[in-house]
This record gives sequence, C-alpha cells and structure tokens, in this order.
Amino acid sequence: MNIGLDMMGGDLAPLEAVIGIHDYFSSASTPAHLFLIGNTEKINPLLSEYNLPADNFTLIHAPQVIDMHEHPTKALKEKRESSIAVGFHLLATGKIDAFISAGNTGAMLVGSLYSLKPVEGVLRPTISTIIPKENGKTGLLLDVGLNSDCKPEHLNQFATMGTVYAQQILGIEQPRVALLNIGEEEGKGNLLAQATYPLLKENKHIHFVGNVEGRDVFLDKADIMVCDGFTGNIILKMAESFHSITQQKNIQHEYFDRFNFENYGGTPVLGVAKPVIIGHGISKALAFKNMILLAEKMIQTGIMDKLKTEVAAD
Repeated sequence: MNIGLDMMGGDLAPLEAVIGIHDYFSSASTPAHLFLIGNTEKINPLLSEYNLPADNFTLIHAPQVIDMHEHPTKALKEKRESSIAVGFHLLATGKIDAFISAGNTGAMLVGSLYSLKPVEGVLRPTISTIIPKENGKTGLLLDVGLNSDCKPEHLNQFATMGTVYAQQILGIEQPRVALLNIGEEEGKGNLLAQATYPLLKENKHIHFVGNVEGRDVFLDKADIMVCDGFTGNIILKMAESFHSITQQKNIQHEYFDRFNFENYGGTPVLGVAKPVIIGHGISKALAFKNMILLAEKMIQTGIMDKLKTEVAAD
C-alpha cells in the first residue's frame, strides 16, 4: 500500500506534516509506505530531526508549490513540478494508491476531476463532512462545496455514494438517508428539493427516511443528509465555528470537542477512480495523521470498487 502526501500543502507544512507522519509511524504496527512529495531542501532536515524510518517512505522532489491564492486550473498547468501536480501524476500512473494534501483546495478538486477518471456512471463527484450527533453518533453531510448548483439526479447519486461511504468507513450497517429541507412533509422546499424527494423515495440502494430540517442536523434523525453544495458549505463552516468559539471562551465540553476537524483529518472526493483526501489549510499533526489513516482505510475496504458497483446498478 503506497500513499502519497503533499508535504508543502497547508499553512503549517512541512513541519506539521512531518510530525503527523512521525505519530502515524509510531502508532502503526504495519504502516503503509508513504511517498513524501515536496521540496527536499526543506523536508530533509525535518526528517532527520524527527528520525523517520527511511524504509517506510520515499522522498519525491517537487520544487514548486501551488499557493492558496492561485487560480487552480492555471496553477496546475503552469506548475507541473508542484507537489500537487506531481502527486496527481503519481496517482494517475499507479505509483501511489491514494493522495493527500492540505494545500490549495481548488487545485485538489481540479486535479481530482481531470487527472483521474470519474467512477463510471458518476454524474458529479462530491465531498462530504462528518457531523457529530448530540447522542455521540456520527453523521455525514454531502455535498459541502464541490457542487454549488445541483440537479435532483445529482442529489440522488450523492445519497448512494454517501451510503457506501457510511457503510465502509463509518461502520453504519444500514444508514438512514434524509433530504435537508425546510419542512418534514413531502412536497416542501424549493424546486430542487421537491424534485429530489421522489427520486430518493424510489432509490432501492438507500434507506430513505424523508426530510430533515436545519434543527435536526445535529440530532439523530438520519445518518446521511444530502443537499446542494452551497447549503452544505454554509452548514460546514457554521459547524467549524462551534469549536473555535468554545475554545476562545474556554468552554470545555466533550461534545464540542468533536467539532475539531483535526479528529477527522480531511474529506475524500467521492466519485473519482482513486482515493483523494483534501485537508484543511490549517491542518496540524493530528489532522495529517488522521488523513493517512483515512486513506489507509479507503484502500483496505476497496470503497472505490464498491462505489462503482452501486452507481452502475443505480
């Protein structure tokens, strides 16, 4: 198992990436082999300082970096030796089995869509976020920003892909799927919600339980909630603020601690041929470690093949 890691992506890289890798190697009995991609002049001193086992990684020199403010498509075309571009080349050519970066999100999404083939039958790939439920359970919300404007068939397919992800990665045997809406009754909502509801109701690959409202997002009404990326991204950013506010006000509570994105690492792009995981730009060591663990689990479970099977049968 070979996992590629963009060592230059994120505000705190490469230091926090190296610490995260050190923590991963220290806790894993049989670690994956990591391909560390980035500027070797900056990375090598840190590898020596943290005494990373040389047999467990391969260092790939990539002298360029795609900065956070750069235009994704233009940067990928012009910076062929950037850590993100090199990472996608390794993934597309089979040198690595998964690719992780906390760098330019747009470049990661563009790379996912154009360097890799979408899973056959996928209308649009999607990204999701973990939702901590108030009773201790875990939910999934998708889309959360990749697709601002959606059609009903997109949301229907997000539900199918979310179901596979919840089963394989979150360990939920029969995840309940709901449509995020402004009311519980069938027929509520805008044109998108009204047209999506009957598709979800007829989808035999999911366990559809109807509509949920905004007040239900953090309750245990459903395991998977689907919506357009515009709505989902607003909810995601609002949820992220919960942890920041509680930290600033020194409010200690185990529930609000679960809103710390570091605990989940990053979000995978669902619907492309190979695992791609996108991290937060301010990721620290814990997030990098958890992104590696997520990539490992996605490879081990063969989730991409299972997604392909479900989408083809949809």
